[in-house]
Amino acid sequence: MTILQHFKDRYAQTQEEEYSLEEYLAICKQDPTAYATAAERMLIAIGEPELIDTSRDSRLSRIFSNKVIKRYPEFDEFYGMEEAVENIVSFFRHAAQGLEEKKQILYLLGPVGGGKSSLAEKLKALMQKVPFYAIKGSPVNESPLGLFDPAEDGPILEEEYGIPGRYLKNIMSPWAVKRLHEFGGDISQFRVVKRYPSVLDQIAVSKTEPGDDNNQDISALVGKVNIRMLEDFSQDDPDAYSFSGGLCKANQGLMEFVEMFKAPIKVLHPLLTATQEGNYNTTEGMGSVPFDGVILAHSNESEWQTFRNNKHNEAFLDRVYIVKVPYCVRVSEEIEIYRKLLKNSSLAGAPCAPDTLDMLAQFSVLSRIKEPENSSIFSKMKVYDGQSIKDTDPKAKSIQEYRDAAGVMEGMDGLSTRFAFKILSKVFNFDTTEVAANPVHLLYVLEKQIEQEQYPPEIQEKYLRFIKEYLAPHYVQFIGKEIQTAYLESYSEYGQNLFDRYVTYADLWIQDQEFRDPETGEILDRASINDELEKIEKPAGISNPKDFRNEVVNFVLRARANNQGQNPSWLSYEKLRSVIEKKMFSNTEDLLPVISFNPKASQEDQKKHKQFVERMVERGYTEKQVRLLAEWYLRVRKSH
Repeated sequence: MTILQHFKDRYAQTQEEEYSLEEYLAICKQDPTAYATAAERMLIAIGEPELIDTSRDSRLSRIFSNKVIKRYPEFDEFYGMEEAVENIVSFFRHAAQGLEEKKQILYLLGPVGGGKSSLAEKLKALMQKVPFYAIKGSPVNESPLGLFDPAEDGPILEEEYGIPGRYLKNIMSPWAVKRLHEFGGDISQFRVVKRYPSVLDQIAVSKTEPGDDNNQDISALVGKVNIRMLEDFSQDDPDAYSFSGGLCKANQGLMEFVEMFKAPIKVLHPLLTATQEGNYNTTEGMGSVPFDGVILAHSNESEWQTFRNNKHNEAFLDRVYIVKVPYCVRVSEEIEIYRKLLKNSSLAGAPCAPDTLDMLAQFSVLSRIKEPENSSIFSKMKVYDGQSIKDTDPKAKSIQEYRDAAGVMEGMDGLSTRFAFKILSKVFNFDTTEVAANPVHLLYVLEKQIEQEQYPPEIQEKYLRFIKEYLAPHYVQFIGKEIQTAYLESYSEYGQNLFDRYVTYADLWIQDQEFRDPETGEILDRASINDELEKIEKPAGISNPKDFRNEVVNFVLRARANNQGQNPSWLSYEKLRSVIEKKMFSNTEDLLPVISFNPKASQEDQKKHKQFVERMVERGYTEKQVRLLAEWYLRVRKSH
């Protein structure tokens, strides 16, 4: 199937279908979604959650204390937002059940760049999935059930078509009343259409923004008179009215009110009557217009606080269902957000050195969480990410203790994902010859950006401290390990020689024998053997050499028995392996010939250097990055 055909078919699927009123009622009898409210249709679109038993995953069990959590596939890409999503779904669930939420405004409260608009866009997209039925020609998409009288017709509709009485709460619009008079009271002349909500056509989905205080009136919500029609109709005639406001278009669907609390309070009054009573007044004193939809609003915390602190707004506050949308405070999920943003940009294929995204995510999360007392904020960040750090930081508290101490507003300030992504863009484009990102450039760009942003002194100092105290030292360790691992693989012979020599010496020392070098004939007595062994043990801080030597020799003798009398690989015994690694790295000069990019003295060094670079490239670095990071590492090592 071609893309054009696919589009054509999809378009055809969402075209209106027309029915008589009787046919519509017959559909209702078979299919309850034919009269479902906007909240019920939203639930259908969201679908069933997957239940995840967090006790089966060690990371999740630490974060969610072994609870069973719900994940909604439709919100898969909203990383670290489980709580906000669950609260949104709860709102729709309760509204669908006809509880108090049905009369409330769903309000997303959170910091800038925290995902409020993305959630709103997602909800609008979901709203488009399930069709609804409306009276044909109605400028406000009204439900055909609004034609019936709840008291007179309700019992009959329930008995004959199974439509519960609570679905008959809507009134007729002034437009429908006028048509009814034209039809001489014969409601069978009304036709019904099945429509799909559409963001593009503003069918059952609309968006309203606040204007300025002086010129914004309620017409943005309730529509206004169409001056052109006044030649033919009187001013209070429904046909002279333009039902162009947000509430008119969003009936039976979703109205998004961006930055709602920036709007003057008089503009917000129609929202109250629309949600509380299911209808609102026009500007021309016609009859009320029905509204059976969901109002979704969002704004930043400063506007909310100003609005909340004004005593005149109490009636409004009671009608708002707040869902907090804080920043992500888990490093792993923050990394996923960056990956998603990169995937949707031209940087998708650009090289990104290991630990770059991790470092940026750590910095973002550190800026968002509150500093704990008697514990390091870096440990808290790791605990929030579900890492187990009992061995490395015995002072670390449990996730619950950290949360309780931080209070409910944690994650509502700090650096936004938008800020982080701007930093990332600069890092990728930092080098004029190669579009690629690495942590060393990231550290530099972060520091420069913090100075440019002109934060208050204490904030600036805090952010720079995060870089100097946590990120840079942490990265020195990380890149050190990466370089060493690649270096070791190039130097495995050297490691094996050290291992074999250590085992020979230790065995002779235990048996109290001398060592005769087969090539030079040189003889080492027990004290000299001890000196040689200590050269390897001391850099690793072995506190009990006697036991260690016995342990190693026993291990090797057992291994030889299964290995045709040959010594095992030096990598096979973790304890001795780390001792040898430390010996190899106790002297940075040993590293230099292999990892530095200076001209090589010997062919052997040249070969090893080439192998080292190849191994680093395999690990995810570009050749240019290997050079930059190796030189940075050697420089930092020297200065410490």
